[in-house]
Amino acid sequence: MNLQFIIHLISNIGFSSMIAFFFIKIDRSNLVIKNKGKTSKDIVILSFFFSLLAISGTYIGLNFQGAILNTRNAGVVAGGILGGPYVAVITGVVAGFHRMFVNVGRETALPCAIATILGGFIIAYFEKFTKNKSKSAVAFLMGFIVENLSMMFILIFVKNKDLAQNIVKNFYIPMVMMNAIGASILILIVEDIIEKSELIAGNQAKLALSIANKTLPYFREFKDFTALNEVCRIISEDLGAKATVITDKNEIIAGFSFDKINIEKTEIKSEDTKRAIEDGEVKVVIKDEEEIIEEFLYISPNIKSCIILPLNEKNDVIGTMKIFFDTAEKITEKNRYLMIGLSHLISTQMEISKIENLKSLVKYSEIKALQSQINPHFLFNVLNTMAALIRINPEKAREVTIDLSKYLRYNLDNNLKSVELINELNQVDTYIKIEKARFGEKINIKYDINEDLYNFKIPSLIIQPLVENSIKHGILKKSEKGNILLQIKKIGKDIEVIIEDDGVGIKQEIIDSLDSKIEENIGLKNVHQRLKLLYGKGLNITKLNKGTRIKFKILGGVNYD
Repeated sequence: MNLQFIIHLISNIGFSSMIAFFFIKIDRSNLVIKNKGKTSKDIVILSFFFSLLAISGTYIGLNFQGAILNTRNAGVVAGGILGGPYVAVITGVVAGFHRMFVNVGRETALPCAIATILGGFIIAYFEKFTKNKSKSAVAFLMGFIVENLSMMFILIFVKNKDLAQNIVKNFYIPMVMMNAIGASILILIVEDIIEKSELIAGNQAKLALSIANKTLPYFREFKDFTALNEVCRIISEDLGAKATVITDKNEIIAGFSFDKINIEKTEIKSEDTKRAIEDGEVKVVIKDEEEIIEEFLYISPNIKSCIILPLNEKNDVIGTMKIFFDTAEKITEKNRYLMIGLSHLISTQMEISKIENLKSLVKYSEIKALQSQINPHFLFNVLNTMAALIRINPEKAREVTIDLSKYLRYNLDNNLKSVELINELNQVDTYIKIEKARFGEKINIKYDINEDLYNFKIPSLIIQPLVENSIKHGILKKSEKGNILLQIKKIGKDIEVIIEDDGVGIKQEIIDSLDSKIEENIGLKNVHQRLKLLYGKGLNITKLNKGTRIKFKILGGVNYD
């Protein structure tokens, strides 16, 4: 009889595994399970799914002398280990109460329900001790414990002791072992799919960063649109595309085709391209066998599909990037996301390349050396860090990518504006996160700031360059780890900013040269001269016994815009 029971439970676990497989293949589900800081919505989604999984384990169970041979607790255990303590408790309670009302009047309903509910709370407690590599082992242990509770409660609560002993005798080995194994299998299936999806995402991120690295020199030396032809060539080669074209809102401005070397500058005729510019949405065009698409023929007779990606500058569409393939199979959903991410990178690089053309808009000519200054060495170092992290820690690489995007966006959007203090502090925090990805705990920062000052208006890019200076020229030049204190306090209507580090200390000649021509120590001198321009007084720098202190005031009511 035990063998028959085991075969039935194996079938049930196979059914649950199939459901779990399709569930985790949904992108939203995949993200919810991977997300460490789960939101209330994430908890509801996971609780709903694993409750259904546990309840289905009851429904497809085998009735034996008033008891149900089932895999209910495997669903509860898997939900708790993957979803966290709240999911464990909710799933256990829902599945337990459901069990109480199934087979009403049977003596095993109550003890099994209590075991499932109590199991949810036990899993919620032990879940915090699990690590990625031990989840399946913990799931096995939890499945073993919860099913033992079920057997124990049956012996305690069922009044007919002969019936209770007979149920436990027949159920113990198949129920305990198969629920424990089933919970482990569910965990392993989910982790395997997540690991493969992260590997694919990591490879895609690496490819996008490789293209960004290769195209960056052409954007740095951007003089006219001819440099974009080389950008199109690199994109085509690395993506295995037949051609790549870049347009503005009205016409083709650059392109490369393996079949047609020169793509002429012509007016946009494609209706799909016009719609992409109008609504800012990605368009995919796939050619039917008998269909004739003139735009495809213009590029190459071998073109079968095209993806049209809007290029954005801030909130406006400034053009498109169109990538052409000789087969429709290359525009998969994953490749689509890759190319969308790549279009965002290209958009950002195009924005950076236009910074020089914005000089005429600068209100104060003395500020020009600080405009949207992005150190190419810093950018290359971050890109290399990201490329390395992709192999060993894809999630960390994703975080650094997001931080770099925030850092670049802030530099582009706010270089000529007054901003609230909290925005500048967020930029400091973003920069610190990026540097910590490279140097780890070597860099530590402490904030001493009253939250009442967060809305105080200050010139943008006035604090972050000084923190960067403390790290580059103070902390990183010594062997041990270093600390930075950022203190901001109110003095009357003004605020005083103090940045103090315990690095190697500033040289006196740098302090003495603050008012000289900006040729070196650019960040420090620019901030000093901007402060003088705006408030009449620049930086007050003191060399300490161990480190450097930089102090300055920002006057309330003096508008930078």
